Amino acid sequence: MFELSHLRVFLIAAEEQSFSRAAARLGLSQSAVSQIIQTLERAYDLELFERRGRSVVLSDAGRAILPVVREAVNAARLVEDALLNVRQDISGELLIGCSTSAGKYLLPILLADFQHQFPGVFPRVQIMGREMVVNKLLEYEIPFGVTSRQIDHSDLEFFPLFEDHIILIVPPDHPWAKFGHAHPDDLLNQPIITREESSGTREAVVEALRQVGLHCNLFKIRMELGNPEAIVYAVERGVGIAFVSRLVAARSLALGLVRSVEVEGLTLKRMIYVSRLLSQPMTRVQNLFWEYLVQRRSELQSWLERSNEILPTGFDHVTFKVG
Repeated sequence: MFELSHLRVFLIAAEEQSFSRAAARLGLSQSAVSQIIQTLERAYDLELFERRGRSVVLSDAGRAILPVVREAVNAARLVEDALLNVRQDISGELLIGCSTSAGKYLLPILLADFQHQFPGVFPRVQIMGREMVVNKLLEYEIPFGVTSRQIDHSDLEFFPLFEDHIILIVPPDHPWAKFGHAHPDDLLNQPIITREESSGTREAVVEALRQVGLHCNLFKIRMELGNPEAIVYAVERGVGIAFVSRLVAARSLALGLVRSVEVEGLTLKRMIYVSRLLSQPMTRVQNLFWEYLVQRRSELQSWLERSNEILPTGFDHVTFKVG
């Protein structure tokens, strides 16, 4: 007979596709995780994982039982949550999948403020592609997702969290840096650093430029990078110019390492959404966090509007120290 704790180990190992990463997440040794998986496999004479060096993948048997295991573990979480409610104890893991660079910068601040109110909560943010966020929501692997696009799905709820501003940045010695503005046609002769095609930032830029009669195949693409921080650094080094989220460029703007340039007639904004699966019952921590986001949205947006080029040092209770 299996134990519920063993099912949780199986579930985390399946999500991480690594016994060592599962061990770190569970606070166990790697050998303990391996032994628990082996105990399950021996008890039912099944191979649940295929071992591939340092990584593991689910076998056919493992994939077959995964949905049932996930349902059982989620049900146990709800029972535990009910017991904690009796004690008025608010604690537990808060897992969020994030696919946007702006969300990646803002979530730590929101989560720190939420954790200040509820110290027993342990937030974890997983950075992944937009499609993976949706898939993990639908497969009950994460309770919340942060993305730059809504999809039409009857079982998903999307809530507009904040409006992200995308800006054009150039090196400080660029001719446009002095005047702070340019005409859209001027972009055609510039070396541009861009995100990958699946990026929400790139999609927003391509659509905005198309509306002013410019198509992406007309530009001189110097480099394509999948990391927004790498793009900002490349601009700092004079490799080219780039459109990025204002939140991503905030520190470099404040330090004078890059300059922001307005492009005439071009306003780049996109909504960032937080989403959840309607059919999955939420724990008390998850309910509180969802209510927190809904209540703080207007305050959050006005705060972002005031933070023109760098994030302030605090958002209510949140402070950051360097060194």
